Amino acid sequence: MISPQKGESLGPKQVKQKNSRLHKLFDDTATSTYNDVMSIIEAKIELLKIELTDRISFVGAAVIIGVILIIGIGYLLTTVALLTGELLGHPFLGYLIVSLIFLSCFLFFTKFKPLLLKNLIQKLLLSVHDYNK
Repeated sequence: MISPQKGESLGPKQVKQKNSRLHKLFDDTATSTYNDVMSIIEAKIELLKIELTDRISFVGAAVIIGVILIIGIGYLLTTVALLTGELLGHPFLGYLIVSLIFLSCFLFFTKFKPLLLKNLIQKLLLSVHDYNK
């Protein structure tokens, strides 16, 4: 486009072309910006879905492992109680000794050192996530 020299003015057709080009440029810029923002939002939503799926699968795996651990501990305690009962000559004595051990642990953690277990679990969780305290 030829720019007007001093003293010359742009004709109505040239002004209209310049305005339409400017309007088209603004329209293209706004459209591309909107599309870029929508793409970023969609990507963040997909990333959030992936992170939530990862966390849910981690919790599910932890629950399954916890159930397996509880069942294993139950069988182990039953075995220890039966063995102790065999060694003492009466099966009920083995169960009594194992129960007394658990009751004494309960008393220790509730009456004598109530914050000990909480602090141990907190330190364990913080060390898993690499937080220094």
